[in-house]
Amino acid sequence: MRKIKWVVMVAAAAAAVLWSVSYVQSAAEKRSNDELYREVELFSDALTIVQDDYVDDISTKKIIYGALKGMLASLDPHSQFLDPDTYSELKVDTEGKFGGIGIEITLKDGLLTVVTPIEGTPAWKAGLKANDRIVKVNKEITRDLTLTEAVKKLRGKAGEAVDITVLRESEQKLLDFHIVRDVIKIKDIKEALILEDGIGYIRLVEFRENTAQDIDNILGQLTRSGMKALVLDLRNNPGGLLDVAVRVAEKFLPKGELIVYTKGRKDNQNMKFVSRARQPYTMPVVVLINEGSASGSEIVAACLQDHKRAVIVGMKSFGKGSVQTIIPLSDGSALKLTTSKYFSPLGREIHGKGVPPDVVAPEARLEQPKTNAAEEKKNEIFEGVESPELNHKGKDNRQFDYKADSQLTRAVDILKAIDIYVTTRSNK
Repeated sequence: MRKIKWVVMVAAAAAAVLWSVSYVQSAAEKRSNDELYREVELFSDALTIVQDDYVDDISTKKIIYGALKGMLASLDPHSQFLDPDTYSELKVDTEGKFGGIGIEITLKDGLLTVVTPIEGTPAWKAGLKANDRIVKVNKEITRDLTLTEAVKKLRGKAGEAVDITVLRESEQKLLDFHIVRDVIKIKDIKEALILEDGIGYIRLVEFRENTAQDIDNILGQLTRSGMKALVLDLRNNPGGLLDVAVRVAEKFLPKGELIVYTKGRKDNQNMKFVSRARQPYTMPVVVLINEGSASGSEIVAACLQDHKRAVIVGMKSFGKGSVQTIIPLSDGSALKLTTSKYFSPLGREIHGKGVPPDVVAPEARLEQPKTNAAEEKKNEIFEGVESPELNHKGKDNRQFDYKADSQLTRAVDILKAIDIYVTTRSNK
């Protein structure tokens, strides 16, 4: 009987605790809802006043859209409200071909900032650089422009010019550029060849849908051509598709190794990405990065650095490590909302911090290779052909004189040193 009483008392106590927790949660939710209702009422009052008293008669949708743009813009530089036209344009942009000047841009410290100029485009040829602050477009100040509005102003028909004024903080100068737009064709892989002494070189400028398969093909062909080490060049690579960046990183890691994880407020925003590679490449690797390396390229660099799988050479990367989710709305508009951030395998936050190199090497402008018609036909890999014929002229290759690039030369020297060290150790 005494035992039954004890059980009843424990059950009653447990019920009381559960009721207390439920009550506290309910009270907290009620306070939160009450606060929300008060703020919504404030918004409703403001909307009514604007509709009734503003000098011009404006549609409710225009006012609401303006409020949504302001709300998303107040969160962070990458969150945006996309009206139906802008959302449709965003979906079309995935084709990878458009008219413009060829730059990746973002908002940094409230200013329109160049992440990187895309090599070979009008912006690249004009001399725009990573971290240039775009202060004017066609003499219009950009401070109040959203990213979407800025993109619209920079893009246009091929052959039409746009005037841009940038603040280059490193030189403390305002610079004016008159740039003629062109059709911008995005190519993921720009170079792939053996440099010398079995050192392979791949320059990857963006992570696109077919990049992982292209890298597979190229690594296989370079290996069959005698590659013993690799320089993976991610300079001025603004990122691209997250899953593709993961698939590139996993080619150099054993199965099951953590590549990157995301962390948000909700459990479904917390994701881990691990290597699935069965036969990863084990050769020594150097990864080149600079201030124009962002997002996906930072994921690859940070991952291989944390696992001590590659030596990172160059300059600290841009520091764009947040995840945006596109959430469609009922009228054809959408929210582009930052929902989580990237973290390296060792828990380093990429966003706003960037990836520091293991070996700091001064920035150097890449030389534009000179090609004739026959050489361009031979090197169709630059156009993203599935099974390209690789160029293996080595150090005497006039088409690609890597010794004009001080950062790349540094990477090659590091791989040579590693080879000497390994050979010496094995001979003992």
